[in-house]
Amino acid sequence: MSTDPAVVVLTEPADPTADLVITELNSRRVPVVRLDPGTDAVTFSAFVPTGRSWTGSLTTDRGRALDLGSVRSVYYRRPSPYTAPEHLDAQERAFVTAHARHGLGGVLGALDCLYVNHPHRNLAAGYKPHQIAEAARAGLSVPPTLITNDPAEAAAFAAEFGPVVYKPLRSTAYVEDGEHRTIWVRQVDPAEIGDGVAACPHLFQQAVDKVADIRVAAVGGRLFASRITVDGDHLDWRWDYDRIAFDPIAVPADVQAGIERLMHRLGLVFGAFDFGLGHDGRWWMYEINPNGQFAFVDPPTCTAIVVALADVLEKGVPA
Repeated sequence: MSTDPAVVVLTEPADPTADLVITELNSRRVPVVRLDPGTDAVTFSAFVPTGRSWTGSLTTDRGRALDLGSVRSVYYRRPSPYTAPEHLDAQERAFVTAHARHGLGGVLGALDCLYVNHPHRNLAAGYKPHQIAEAARAGLSVPPTLITNDPAEAAAFAAEFGPVVYKPLRSTAYVEDGEHRTIWVRQVDPAEIGDGVAACPHLFQQAVDKVADIRVAAVGGRLFASRITVDGDHLDWRWDYDRIAFDPIAVPADVQAGIERLMHRLGLVFGAFDFGLGHDGRWWMYEINPNGQFAFVDPPTCTAIVVALADVLEKGVPA
């Protein structure tokens, strides 16, 4: 086990975004322990001596070893959900899964180090009502937005603020005819809003009259932005990656200040922002993904983000 403090990367086995950051850290000879606590077979013992934080050791069936008291930073990317052996019955699996999440997950979330980002911060920031309210308080421009399960209120909002788009409040697995479906951002006609809205809360937002989309990665106080131009008329640029182009773009000073304030309010070190660039030059914030991907943007910007993340993780700071 290395005596040099390690960077712990918590993610699933197939994660190209994490791969880029790990490769950069390896080139700097920074010790890295990659771990998927939801699927790896882990043996660990964690102990709190008087007046100190967690110490102990962790090993995996893949031969990885970690000194819990000597971690410089944790990169919380995309670990798999915790699971339990299939031979257990439903109640036993629920018990084991909960204890793995609260025991192993709890220890990994209580280490005395820097988190990018702490899972509790990710969870809170992932709630769209929370991030929208905080973005507005931070001075960022947010389009008029309604969250409702009242069909009449939804129709009235669409009539007053149209054109209006619908967005899911959370990325949720949806299977139809045996195939996984993606719920895209789409424009809504007030006449098509029916009683189905009453089944659960829906998010409606005034559509931005935009000339382009913008993705901004905020990393430890540094910003890296790409302008996204679509060849055609796609409301949601994720529909067809073959028809989009990415180009680096400077972030206006007022938007920089708003992003900095929002990151501080949410307690994040990293965040991926989506903006719409209006015809008048105004940057309209759609959302922040506290754990967003970035490998798809233009190569120079992607490389800059990877280097910035490695800088932050290599340095590390006490929790």
